[in-house]
Amino acid sequence: MLVQKYRDMLSGKSVIRQLSEFAAARGQEIGYENVFDYSLGNPSVPVPQAFTDAMVEMLQKEETSVLHGYSPSLGITSVREAIAASLEKRFGLPYRKEHIFMASGAAGALAHAFRLVTEPGDEVLTFAPFFPEYTPYVNLSGALLKVVPPDTETFQIHFEKLEEMLTEKVMAVLVNTPNNPSGVVYSAETLKRLADLLRDKSAQFGHDIYLISDEPYREIVFEGAEAPCVSAFYDNTIMCYSFSKSLSLPGERIGYVAVNPGCKDAETMIQMCGQISRGIGHNCPPSIIQLAVAKVLELTADLSVYETNRNLIYKELTELGFQCVKPGGTFYIFPKALEEDSVAFCQKALKYDLILVPADTFGAPGYFRMAYCIDRQKVERSLPALRKFVKETY
Repeated sequence: MLVQKYRDMLSGKSVIRQLSEFAAARGQEIGYENVFDYSLGNPSVPVPQAFTDAMVEMLQKEETSVLHGYSPSLGITSVREAIAASLEKRFGLPYRKEHIFMASGAAGALAHAFRLVTEPGDEVLTFAPFFPEYTPYVNLSGALLKVVPPDTETFQIHFEKLEEMLTEKVMAVLVNTPNNPSGVVYSAETLKRLADLLRDKSAQFGHDIYLISDEPYREIVFEGAEAPCVSAFYDNTIMCYSFSKSLSLPGERIGYVAVNPGCKDAETMIQMCGQISRGIGHNCPPSIIQLAVAKVLELTADLSVYETNRNLIYKELTELGFQCVKPGGTFYIFPKALEEDSVAFCQKALKYDLILVPADTFGAPGYFRMAYCIDRQKVERSLPALRKFVKETY
């Protein structure tokens, strides 16, 4: 007998993926260059040349068993050491390899983090707007995701709603800053207030509440914005990182879990990650990719195009009358639709070959997301289509 919960999920496929597939099919008809596809957060800028060079050099010089064999269950020791040293240098926290676990991207890291600190029936809180895949990530671990409503004025944390929902059943709070889909970066004031609240509630409830920080967009921060290190505010923080966006490597599926050195039992938690892997079928990310990213930890792809695109789109949207919080990072923007039903709004946009994502599944009905990780020239060519859509429809 097939498992019903997964069968049921077939009727609730990712709207992002569905729109991306629609865009690809439309591109077969009219040429993909004529489809203004803002659906999928797939980085558009090239991988750093240094990464490519490192891969070529290793393939030419290293033993194949080193490059293609299994890594240790926690990850390659030298890679974990390099990541710990980089984090210590950058954020001033005394990370060591014992605090690092190599994972298959941020999704793999999150899968381990949830299972580290929750039992079936426990609650995890996150904040709208949020990445829709958090729902299956959490709920299929046995815990239950609950979503704190958004502060639509700023898309910082809505603390009044958080305090109402922060009950004794909550074992973890999940944050994503810079945020997908809003592009907002949580301020130091927001993170300090959150940390103070979690410390108070942990003491009140008599158990630790962990802060799980999903950080794939950490390096994509624009001029005038700062991205404070979440772990610096709260000892019981589990950092989940991916190189997918910073190095334009989403298909390589490489990231890590970094448990704050100040967290009680931090080293045991990393050892536990190795055991969690046994239960979820995740063992040993590709050795060659681990070794390659360790050689370019201080580098990123050329991320400047995302800020250029942000500026072009934000200016156009605001001039057309959209309400929109200006993103401080990522490659997403999150305007309010021009009608209450954002699904209908995005359906109407398809007539103009504008692929926009309605935000109902992001926990913010009435809004939509644009992933502007596309060529600047394509952004510029999309603006007349956006103007025509708004003029003719609204």
